[in-house]
Amino acid sequence: MERIPDSKAELVSLVPDWPLSRRGFVMTSLATGFAAAAGPVAAQTVISTDMQGIVANQIWIPATGGLMPTYVAMPDKGGPFPVLLLVMEVFGVHEHIKDVARRAAKAGYMAIAPELYARQGDATKYSLNEVQKLVTDIVSKVSDAQVMGDFDAALAWAEKSGKADAAKLAITGFCWGGRIVWLYAAHQPKLKAGVAWYGRLVGTGNAMTPKNPLDLVKDLKAPVLGLYGGKDQGIPNDTVEMMQSELKKANSKSQIHVYADSPHGFNADYRPSYREADAKDGWKRMLDWFKANGAA
Repeated sequence: MERIPDSKAELVSLVPDWPLSRRGFVMTSLATGFAAAAGPVAAQTVISTDMQGIVANQIWIPATGGLMPTYVAMPDKGGPFPVLLLVMEVFGVHEHIKDVARRAAKAGYMAIAPELYARQGDATKYSLNEVQKLVTDIVSKVSDAQVMGDFDAALAWAEKSGKADAAKLAITGFCWGGRIVWLYAAHQPKLKAGVAWYGRLVGTGNAMTPKNPLDLVKDLKAPVLGLYGGKDQGIPNDTVEMMQSELKKANSKSQIHVYADSPHGFNADYRPSYREADAKDGWKRMLDWFKANGAA
């Protein structure tokens, strides 16, 4: 494939059983705009990445149960490109995540952001007062096994695209997605590096989410850089310290960097939690981490 198809007709032609393949998915296209549940948009800090030198579009990736709506961005010339799997926030693949994908494309990556809730519902439709309902209706029904399979499907698509250097495979994610980064690093042996932005590290396991990052330190197949906020009210500092201790005991290459004065969501430029200096520093650390570990 020489480029991302720019029409649904072209995309459909990639999957011959298109009319049947959609049956398992509630969402058949990505939402537009920002997620309502994330709160008011701080227009003065929102980053909007232009399309100069890149191509970006929604595609549909074959996954278990059907076709998964996915946002893909990459340079418009050259290749093959290193692959960056992009894990959405708890609010789904909304405009902020799409913009992060475009930023990664500007850095030379094929960035792939699947809508991981597509079978369960559209997280962007929930209001600020319905966050708990969002968790109950959608998030709690998404299993770790499903997510691991969806990213494996995204990787398989990249490998067949003709534009990816899948030997240089990285993953990054934010909030809900930060936890997934640690899990995928324990799951996928092809992964070269991961960067987890303020992802939960501990928790009580259940049938849908049986293990957490702290349980998987010895299983990590690629080094992960964790970026955390010292004033994160949802991820206590002691849990970050526990993770650091376990990584040290395991002689892991993984590391954690704490931004002492940052809250949760410090990279989310569309929210009041945004901290520009730490977000920019974290982005640089991420790219440097990928390069140092063979994912660039």
